[in-house]
Amino acid sequence: MIVLLPPSETKRAGGNGPPLRPGSLSAPSLNPLRFELVNELIRLAADRAASRRALGISIRQEVEIDRNAALRTSATMPAIDRYTGVLYDALDIHSLGGAAAARAKSRLVVVSALFGLLRAEDPIPAYRLSATSRLPGRTALASCWRPLLEPALSKVAEEHLIVDLRSGAYAAFGKAPGAVTIDVAAEHCDGRRTVVSHFNKAHKGRLARVLASSRSDPGDAAAVAALARRARVRVERDGDRLTVLVPA
Repeated sequence: MIVLLPPSETKRAGGNGPPLRPGSLSAPSLNPLRFELVNELIRLAADRAASRRALGISIRQEVEIDRNAALRTSATMPAIDRYTGVLYDALDIHSLGGAAAARAKSRLVVVSALFGLLRAEDPIPAYRLSATSRLPGRTALASCWRPLLEPALSKVAEEHLIVDLRSGAYAAFGKAPGAVTIDVAAEHCDGRRTVVSHFNKAHKGRLARVLASSRSDPGDAAAVAALARRARVRVERDGDRLTVLVPA
Protein backbone atom coordinates (compact mmCIF):
# COMPACT_ATOMS: atom_id res chain seq x y z
CA MET A 1 0.00 0.00 0.00
CA ILE A 2 1.10 3.55 -0.78
CA VAL A 3 -0.48 6.54 0.98
CA LEU A 4 -0.46 9.71 -1.13
CA LEU A 5 -0.23 12.95 0.84
CA PRO A 6 -0.41 16.60 -0.13
CA PRO A 7 2.58 18.75 0.83
CA SER A 8 2.22 21.69 3.21
CA GLU A 9 2.76 25.41 2.71
CA THR A 10 4.79 25.50 5.93
CA LYS A 11 8.19 23.84 5.99
CA ARG A 12 10.94 23.46 8.54
CA ALA A 13 14.00 25.59 7.95
CA GLY A 14 17.54 24.26 7.87
CA GLY A 15 18.68 20.68 7.55
CA ASN A 16 21.92 18.74 7.76
CA GLY A 17 21.87 17.04 4.38
CA PRO A 18 23.96 18.03 1.34
CA PRO A 19 22.54 20.45 -1.25
CA LEU A 20 20.01 19.16 -3.75
CA ARG A 21 21.47 16.75 -6.31
CA PRO A 22 19.80 15.33 -9.43
CA GLY A 23 20.35 11.74 -8.39
CA SER A 24 19.17 12.11 -4.80
CA LEU A 25 15.41 11.89 -5.45
CA SER A 26 13.25 8.89 -6.29
CA ALA A 27 11.25 8.74 -9.55
CA PRO A 28 14.15 9.98 -11.74
CA SER A 29 11.82 10.27 -14.75
CA LEU A 30 10.54 13.46 -13.09
CA ASN A 31 13.97 15.09 -12.88
CA PRO A 32 13.77 17.16 -16.09
CA LEU A 33 10.70 19.08 -14.93
CA ARG A 34 11.91 19.19 -11.32
CA PHE A 35 15.07 21.00 -12.29
CA GLU A 36 13.40 23.24 -14.85
CA LEU A 37 11.16 24.46 -12.04
CA VAL A 38 14.09 24.79 -9.60
CA ASN A 39 15.98 26.94 -12.12
CA GLU A 40 12.89 29.06 -12.82
CA LEU A 41 12.34 29.72 -9.12
CA ILE A 42 15.98 30.72 -8.65
CA ARG A 43 15.79 33.17 -11.57
CA LEU A 44 12.43 34.50 -10.42
CA ALA A 45 13.82 35.20 -6.94
CA ALA A 46 15.90 38.04 -8.42
CA ASP A 47 12.63 39.93 -9.01
CA ARG A 48 10.94 40.06 -5.63
CA ALA A 49 7.75 41.71 -6.83
CA ALA A 50 7.32 39.12 -9.60
CA SER A 51 8.05 36.35 -7.09
CA ARG A 52 5.37 37.63 -4.72
CA ARG A 53 2.82 37.67 -7.53
CA ALA A 54 3.74 34.21 -8.81
CA LEU A 55 3.83 32.60 -5.38
CA GLY A 56 0.84 34.48 -3.94
CA ILE A 57 2.71 35.80 -0.92
CA SER A 58 2.98 39.14 0.85
CA ILE A 59 5.99 41.35 1.60
CA ARG A 60 6.02 39.88 5.11
CA GLN A 61 6.62 36.43 3.61
CA GLU A 62 9.66 37.37 1.53
CA VAL A 63 11.80 34.87 3.43
CA GLU A 64 10.14 32.35 1.10
CA ILE A 65 11.79 34.10 -1.86
CA ASP A 66 15.16 33.82 -0.14
CA ARG A 67 14.55 30.09 0.27
CA ASN A 68 13.87 29.75 -3.44
CA ALA A 69 16.98 31.73 -4.32
CA ALA A 70 19.06 29.18 -2.37
CA LEU A 71 17.44 26.01 -3.74
CA ARG A 72 20.69 24.63 -5.15
CA THR A 73 22.91 25.54 -2.20
CA SER A 74 20.82 25.18 0.97
CA ALA A 75 20.86 22.14 3.21
CA THR A 76 18.35 19.34 2.72
CA MET A 77 16.39 17.08 5.04
CA PRO A 78 14.01 14.16 4.40
CA ALA A 79 10.72 15.27 2.91
CA ILE A 80 8.73 13.78 5.78
CA ASP A 81 10.72 16.00 8.18
CA ARG A 82 10.56 19.10 5.96
CA TYR A 83 6.78 19.37 5.81
CA THR A 84 4.93 20.70 8.83
CA GLY A 85 1.39 21.83 9.60
CA VAL A 86 -1.89 20.28 10.68
CA LEU A 87 -1.79 17.07 8.64
CA TYR A 88 1.84 16.32 9.47
CA ASP A 89 1.32 17.14 13.15
CA ALA A 90 -1.55 14.62 13.25
CA LEU A 91 0.52 12.05 11.36
CA ASP A 92 3.25 12.54 13.99
CA ILE A 93 5.64 10.13 12.33
CA HIS A 94 8.43 10.91 14.78
CA SER A 95 6.51 9.28 17.62
CA LEU A 96 6.55 5.96 15.75
CA GLY A 97 9.36 3.58 16.49
CA GLY A 98 11.09 0.57 15.03
CA ALA A 99 9.19 -1.41 12.42
CA ALA A 100 6.17 0.93 12.49
CA ALA A 101 8.34 3.91 11.55
CA ALA A 102 10.05 1.92 8.80
CA ARG A 103 6.69 0.85 7.36
CA ALA A 104 5.40 4.40 7.44
CA LYS A 105 8.45 5.77 5.65
CA SER A 106 8.16 3.11 2.95
CA ARG A 107 4.46 3.79 2.36
CA LEU A 108 4.18 7.57 2.49
CA VAL A 109 4.52 9.52 -0.75
CA VAL A 110 4.08 13.29 -1.04
CA VAL A 111 2.90 15.00 -4.24
CA SER A 112 4.81 18.28 -4.46
CA ALA A 113 4.35 21.21 -6.82
CA LEU A 114 8.13 21.50 -7.18
CA PHE A 115 9.33 17.89 -7.07
CA GLY A 116 6.36 15.76 -8.15
CA LEU A 117 6.43 12.44 -6.26
CA LEU A 118 8.58 12.35 -3.15
CA ARG A 119 9.29 9.38 -0.94
CA ALA A 120 9.40 10.11 2.77
CA GLU A 121 13.20 10.03 2.93
CA ASP A 122 13.92 11.96 -0.27
CA PRO A 123 16.21 14.88 0.75
CA ILE A 124 14.81 18.28 -0.20
CA PRO A 125 15.56 21.92 0.66
CA ALA A 126 13.00 24.37 2.02
CA TYR A 127 11.07 26.02 -0.82
CA ARG A 128 7.90 27.85 -1.71
CA LEU A 129 5.75 26.66 -4.61
CA SER A 130 2.15 25.57 -4.27
CA ALA A 131 -0.40 23.96 -6.57
CA THR A 132 -1.96 27.35 -7.31
CA SER A 133 1.30 29.23 -8.00
CA ARG A 134 1.55 30.67 -11.50
CA LEU A 135 5.08 30.94 -12.84
CA PRO A 136 5.60 33.50 -15.62
CA GLY A 137 5.28 31.96 -19.07
CA ARG A 138 3.94 28.63 -17.77
CA THR A 139 0.52 27.08 -17.79
CA ALA A 140 -0.94 25.87 -14.49
CA LEU A 141 1.42 23.55 -12.64
CA ALA A 142 -1.14 20.75 -12.71
CA SER A 143 -1.02 20.85 -16.51
CA CYS A 144 2.77 20.71 -16.44
CA TRP A 145 2.92 17.76 -14.08
CA ARG A 146 0.02 15.64 -15.32
CA PRO A 147 1.79 14.10 -18.37
CA LEU A 148 4.64 12.96 -16.12
CA LEU A 149 2.84 12.09 -12.90
CA GLU A 150 0.08 9.98 -14.38
CA PRO A 151 2.53 7.43 -15.88
CA ALA A 152 4.53 7.46 -12.63
CA LEU A 153 1.40 6.87 -10.55
CA SER A 154 0.29 4.12 -12.94
CA LYS A 155 3.62 2.38 -12.37
CA VAL A 156 3.14 2.60 -8.59
CA ALA A 157 -0.41 1.25 -8.94
CA GLU A 158 0.87 -1.84 -10.76
CA GLU A 159 2.53 -2.98 -7.52
CA HIS A 160 0.60 -1.30 -4.71
CA LEU A 161 -2.86 -0.22 -3.69
CA ILE A 162 -2.87 3.60 -3.51
CA VAL A 163 -4.82 5.41 -0.82
CA ASP A 164 -5.19 9.00 -1.99
CA LEU A 165 -5.35 11.63 0.77
CA ARG A 166 -4.49 14.57 -1.50
CA SER A 167 -6.48 17.77 -1.58
CA GLY A 168 -8.31 18.60 -4.80
CA ALA A 169 -5.58 20.94 -6.03
CA TYR A 170 -2.93 18.23 -5.80
CA ALA A 171 -5.22 15.43 -7.01
CA ALA A 172 -5.42 17.45 -10.26
CA PHE A 173 -1.68 16.81 -10.78
CA GLY A 174 -2.45 13.28 -11.91
CA LYS A 175 -4.95 10.47 -11.47
CA ALA A 176 -3.91 7.46 -9.43
CA PRO A 177 -5.41 4.34 -11.10
CA GLY A 178 -7.61 2.27 -8.84
CA ALA A 179 -6.92 4.49 -5.84
CA VAL A 180 -9.00 4.49 -2.70
CA THR A 181 -10.04 8.11 -2.18
CA ILE A 182 -10.88 9.67 1.17
CA ASP A 183 -13.45 12.30 2.15
CA VAL A 184 -14.14 13.69 5.62
CA ALA A 185 -17.68 14.58 6.71
CA ALA A 186 -19.09 15.97 9.96
CA GLU A 187 -22.20 14.17 11.18
CA HIS A 188 -24.74 16.30 13.08
CA CYS A 189 -27.16 15.11 15.77
CA ASP A 190 -30.06 15.30 13.31
CA GLY A 191 -28.24 13.08 10.81
CA ARG A 192 -27.13 15.87 8.49
CA ARG A 193 -23.62 15.68 7.08
CA THR A 194 -21.48 18.61 6.13
CA VAL A 195 -18.03 18.95 4.63
CA VAL A 196 -15.24 19.29 7.16
CA SER A 197 -12.96 22.16 6.26
CA HIS A 198 -10.78 23.37 9.13
CA PHE A 199 -10.09 19.95 10.66
CA ASN A 200 -10.02 18.00 7.39
CA LYS A 201 -6.23 17.84 7.38
CA ALA A 202 -6.04 16.63 10.97
CA HIS A 203 -8.43 13.74 10.34
CA LYS A 204 -6.53 12.76 7.19
CA GLY A 205 -3.25 12.92 9.09
CA ARG A 206 -4.56 10.57 11.77
CA LEU A 207 -5.82 8.15 9.13
CA ALA A 208 -2.48 8.32 7.31
CA ARG A 209 -0.75 7.35 10.56
CA VAL A 210 -3.03 4.34 11.01
CA LEU A 211 -2.57 3.12 7.44
CA ALA A 212 1.13 3.81 7.05
CA SER A 213 2.24 2.21 10.31
CA SER A 214 -0.04 -0.85 10.33
CA ARG A 215 1.28 -4.39 10.02
CA SER A 216 -1.63 -5.02 7.63
CA ASP A 217 -1.18 -4.32 3.93
CA PRO A 218 -4.71 -3.94 2.55
CA GLY A 219 -5.33 -4.74 -1.08
CA ASP A 220 -8.66 -3.02 -1.68
CA ALA A 221 -11.05 -0.39 -0.31
CA ALA A 222 -12.91 -2.87 1.87
CA ALA A 223 -9.67 -3.88 3.59
CA VAL A 224 -8.68 -0.22 4.06
CA ALA A 225 -12.07 0.45 5.67
CA ALA A 226 -11.68 -2.57 7.94
CA LEU A 227 -8.21 -1.43 9.02
CA ALA A 228 -9.52 2.07 9.80
CA ARG A 229 -12.41 0.65 11.83
CA ARG A 230 -10.08 -1.52 13.87
CA ALA A 231 -8.31 1.72 14.80
CA ARG A 232 -11.70 3.17 15.85
CA VAL A 233 -11.96 5.45 12.84
CA ARG A 234 -15.58 5.57 11.72
CA VAL A 235 -15.78 5.16 7.95
CA GLU A 236 -18.37 4.40 5.30
CA ARG A 237 -17.50 2.88 1.95
CA ASP A 238 -19.01 3.52 -1.46
CA GLY A 239 -16.96 1.50 -3.92
CA ASP A 240 -13.42 2.86 -3.86
CA ARG A 241 -14.43 6.00 -1.97
CA LEU A 242 -14.29 6.11 1.82
CA THR A 243 -15.87 8.78 3.98
CA VAL A 244 -14.44 9.38 7.44
CA LEU A 245 -17.29 10.44 9.72
CA VAL A 246 -16.56 12.72 12.65
CA PRO A 247 -18.90 14.42 15.16
CA ALA A 248 -20.02 17.90 14.13
